[in-house]
Formats: sequence, structure tokens, C-alpha cells
Amino acid sequence: MPTDSIRRLSLFRNGRNQALRIPRDFELDSDEVILRKEDGRLIIEPVPRGRKLKELLDRWEPLEEEFPDIEDLPVEPEDIF
Repeated sequence: MPTDSIRRLSLFRNGRNQALRIPRDFELDSDEVILRKEDGRLIIEPVPRGRKLKELLDRWEPLEEEFPDIEDLPVEPEDIF
């Protein structure tokens, strides 16, 4: 691992949480991250932008396929008591 990608930081308390400030040259291009713990290490991974369901669906083209008509039958009453 190159030494320019290693930085020693101080941890501090923010309410009941332990926190750290991420230096500008380590900033992630994301609004959300995934945090996981592996063998005593904390790993922070950015969630790629544009991966929200609405944004994904907005990019899809409408289907040109015709769907078959389905007979919508009324519900038959049922005695449940």
C-alpha cells in the first residue's frame, strides 16, 4: 500500500458515537457509504451515486410488449364465522 494513502487520524466522541473526520484528499464521491468490520478492521465503501431504485427505473425504456387480457372476476363471498 503506498504511503500517500495512509493517514493517522484521531477518533472523537459525537454524542454516543465514536467518529472521525475524513481528510479532504480521502473524500468519497458519494452521499452514502457501507461500513463493515472484518478481522478488527473497519472498511468504508462508497455507495455509487444513481443506484437508487427510482433513478434506475427512470432510465429504463417502456416495454413494447403486449400483455394478455386477464379476466377480473369478482371475489366470491366466504363465510368466515
